[in-house]
Amino acid sequence: MQNNQAIPFNKENFKQILSKEFAWVIIVSIPGALIAEYFNIPLAWFLGPMLVTSIVSLSGFKLKMPRLILSIVLIFLGLYIGNYIDKNLFSQIDQWILTSLVMLGYIILSVLIVSKYLQKFSGYGKKTSIFSAAPGALGPLLILAETEKSDLSQVATSHLIRLIIIITVFPFLVQSLYDFEGTQEKIEVITDQNFWHLLILIAFSIFLILIFDKFRLPAALLSGTLVASGLLQIAEIATYKLPSNVIDYCLLILGSSVGCRFADKTFNEIAKNALHSFVATFLLVILGVIAAVVASLVIEKNFFTLLLSYCPGGIYEVAVIAIFFDLDPEFVSFHHIIRLLMILFLVPIILKIMHKKKPTN
Repeated sequence: MQNNQAIPFNKENFKQILSKEFAWVIIVSIPGALIAEYFNIPLAWFLGPMLVTSIVSLSGFKLKMPRLILSIVLIFLGLYIGNYIDKNLFSQIDQWILTSLVMLGYIILSVLIVSKYLQKFSGYGKKTSIFSAAPGALGPLLILAETEKSDLSQVATSHLIRLIIIITVFPFLVQSLYDFEGTQEKIEVITDQNFWHLLILIAFSIFLILIFDKFRLPAALLSGTLVASGLLQIAEIATYKLPSNVIDYCLLILGSSVGCRFADKTFNEIAKNALHSFVATFLLVILGVIAAVVASLVIEKNFFTLLLSYCPGGIYEVAVIAIFFDLDPEFVSFHHIIRLLMILFLVPIILKIMHKKKPTN
């Protein structure tokens, strides 16, 4: 269907851009970003809009983020991350294979341990607990969960609460424990750039996104843009660094889009799932810390970069945190794309094994 396309150029999405639901998103998000910035909250233009739109959505207001707007923003964020890709990156690829194997172990342990907890203490069914325990990949998991006749509301709520916890707490944690210069570097004004290079990057990105999407590769918007940006920069055909204010607007849209996901939820529904979601998130974070420690034995990386790579949050949201704190965004993005692929491969296998043991919902 058209609405499932990575870049949905259709009448419905153009209508949504002019809708009052999207207008309200902008109206409440901008003050949220400015207030967060006033109080020096890390990632202000992301966390401010996210928290405000979450509260407004849960209060019953109808907010809508057009997928076409979100797709465009994700392309620009992908181009920004692509600036970190260069020829030196390939010298680390052999080590990335080892850290990807650590990711495999992390995912298997996460699903087994957290799903057992959810089954025993939250009353989730076996299938629902497995989908809820997977560390990420909410969109594809919801499609699988619907096919398997699992409780979509429980799966979505568990992942959304986890996402809010992770991307709200992690920036404060890093800011308090890690000495970084990311925000200062972004203030630098970039001049003498070739605008045609930007157009070439966008055009090639869209081309690869459409191909990746056709072959159902996960996170096509990010992976397609990263590949396009990397190839063009390494070949010295095109390069372009986006100014910081453009990135701030992208963060506002991405943060708001997270809040808009609560449009069909209520405070009661969130409260009912909150305790078990907190515990599940805690377990996943502990497993992520262990995975980061193991990975640090095979590769020399900042520990926060490794921790973010094994963080059970959304791929785009986590990439934004990596950008803000300058924590190897290309390394973090690669591992989250690998995580998506592994989850989509492993969850169906676990479900098949479960079916063989006992056919139950």
